[in-house]
Amino acid sequence: MVRELAGLSDDELVRLYPRADRPWLRVNFVSSLDGAVAVDGLSAGLSGADDKRVFRLLRMLCDAVLVGAGTLRDEDYRPLTLDPVRRAWRQEHGLVAYPRLVVVSGTLRLDPAAPALAQAPVRPLILAGPAAPAAARRALAPVADVADLPDLAGGLRLLHARGLPQVLCEGGPLLLGALGAADLIDELCLTVSPLLAGAGAGRITAGTPHPPRPMRTVHVLAAGEGLLLTRHLRRDAATPGP
Repeated sequence: MVRELAGLSDDELVRLYPRADRPWLRVNFVSSLDGAVAVDGLSAGLSGADDKRVFRLLRMLCDAVLVGAGTLRDEDYRPLTLDPVRRAWRQEHGLVAYPRLVVVSGTLRLDPAAPALAQAPVRPLILAGPAAPAAARRALAPVADVADLPDLAGGLRLLHARGLPQVLCEGGPLLLGALGAADLIDELCLTVSPLLAGAGAGRITAGTPHPPRPMRTVHVLAAGEGLLLTRHLRRDAATPGP
């Protein structure tokens, strides 16, 4: 059943997007009706105020924000800061004030001076591929921890071992495709924007094809500007909750 997002309080939204009681990978994306991941190269052209509200809430709820290096660069990520109300909510619920930024990068083509890294409130973690050059590791060492990434499953286990069980992935398409191929996605939060982007725009997933991963829809919220905010769980997963 479709519900109206207007009028829902943050506490009600938290109940609609609960933290899980076990390690959990939640993915959050926005797309056009025809599956485009961006308009004019950026996801902002697909979003709206209500989508951004839920986007900020999902960051409040997670332990780590997982993002591919390309998306970090293309979307010009800023430091993962939260407003005082959201920081207070986290601390009242036994969480540290800020989630940790985790970047997946095969080659470490990252700028140590980028604000998302250099100005982060919590030291970021970069999961590096085997081809990452030693010089790039040394350049990033002052602003981030760099760990070897055996594979994405191993990367998630590393995060869990470091006390980051609730992981929120924000893209991009190659990372979503790789996580789907490895069958690691527990939840997909997808905002659908009421427009057709047309041919040429990249889709929300890319990379090597993989078998279908059945999901079940948990809710659909009708939001401002014609947006639909949907939430889906892998079919074999129990509904998460505290």
